[in-house]
Amino acid sequence: MVDNTIFLTAKDIMVTLGVSESKAYSVVRDLNKELTGKGYMVIPGKVSRKYFEERFYGVEEPGKEETHAGNERQEA
Repeated sequence: MVDNTIFLTAKDIMVTLGVSESKAYSVVRDLNKELTGKGYMVIPGKVSRKYFEERFYGVEEPGKEETHAGNERQEA
C-alpha cells in the first residue's frame, strides 16, 4: 500500500495505476522530464507525489476553476 510520502517510486505507481513495472518506470521518466523542463530538480527513479496527482487526477490549485473545455480560468 502506498503511504503518504513526498515522493513515489515506480513500484508505488505500478500499484496505484495497476500497470506493469516497465510502464511505471516510463511514467516516472516522463513526469521527471516534464519537471526538468519546468526548471525543477528531480530524483531519478522517484517523482513528486503532488505532481503525479496533478497530472493523473487533475488536482487543481485553490482559486482556479476548470472550464468545460478543460482550460483553467481564474475565479472572479
